Amino acid sequence: MKRSLFYKIMFMSAMAVFGTIGVFVKNVNVSSGELALYRALMAIVLIGSFMLATHRRIALREIKGQLPLLLLSGAAMGFNWILLFEAYKYTTVSVATLSYYFAPVLVTVAAPLIFKEKMGARQWVCFGMSTLGIILITGIGDLSAGKNHLLGIGFGLGAAVLYATVMLLNKSTKGVEGISRTFLQFIAAIAVLIPYVALTSGVTLGGLQLGGWVCLLAVGIIHTGVTYCLYFSSMKELPAKEAALLSYIDPLVAVLCSVLILREPLSTMQAIGGALILGFTLYNELAPALHKKNDTENEEKPQK
Repeated sequence: MKRSLFYKIMFMSAMAVFGTIGVFVKNVNVSSGELALYRALMAIVLIGSFMLATHRRIALREIKGQLPLLLLSGAAMGFNWILLFEAYKYTTVSVATLSYYFAPVLVTVAAPLIFKEKMGARQWVCFGMSTLGIILITGIGDLSAGKNHLLGIGFGLGAAVLYATVMLLNKSTKGVEGISRTFLQFIAAIAVLIPYVALTSGVTLGGLQLGGWVCLLAVGIIHTGVTYCLYFSSMKELPAKEAALLSYIDPLVAVLCSVLILREPLSTMQAIGGALILGFTLYNELAPALHKKNDTENEEKPQK
């Protein structure tokens, strides 16, 4: 098997697994904050073991001046998980995921203000069409998912705002390897989630049934620890354009799992709205690469 094909399969596998997380989260009967904490704790053990096994070290000299940004982004990542898990509780996995994928659109709008980048006609069109997609999902779609459907979308969009914050903070940090950055972010997430859980839900693991334990371990070990290792090991070996395209396996798998496994409703208008968000976001990311033969920039995608 060619080396490039091997890394492509690794990346696709990671994206497909990311797309199934909603199915497992819905079967873990603990608070969203508690679940986020356990996810980070299990992930940091696995990722730390992976870094030791592959002889990866965190260059403290390189991150010294960037540590506050890394810790802030880690805190945002922890609460981003909480809001996404809450979105799964109040609406369907497909609608929550499509709302969450509004994050790159928010980055497109915020980047010119923060980094003084020019926002051209293409970005404005993509922003407008993606916003129309959110309107279709929110206002015209089938609300049979329950009276809290709009609240679920609100949580999904809140998670998107926090992940856009993580992406912008990551863009401000230079020279830190992806997996090292994520390891530090998980430490920061744990630091803020422990007091949050202590002050809110507390530890409620005693109420979990066998199925809940299996799903909890899957979220922490497979969907985070193993999958992040696959993701970072393969992403650096793929061209930016290819990684951007393959990353959209995640939301597509999430929608399929929602409809086919969980039997959750997805109206025609919601499907059209999702297609607008994903299609124009993808176009915005791929368009520059189509005009640059040797584009090597790798933007981080919304990961669950």
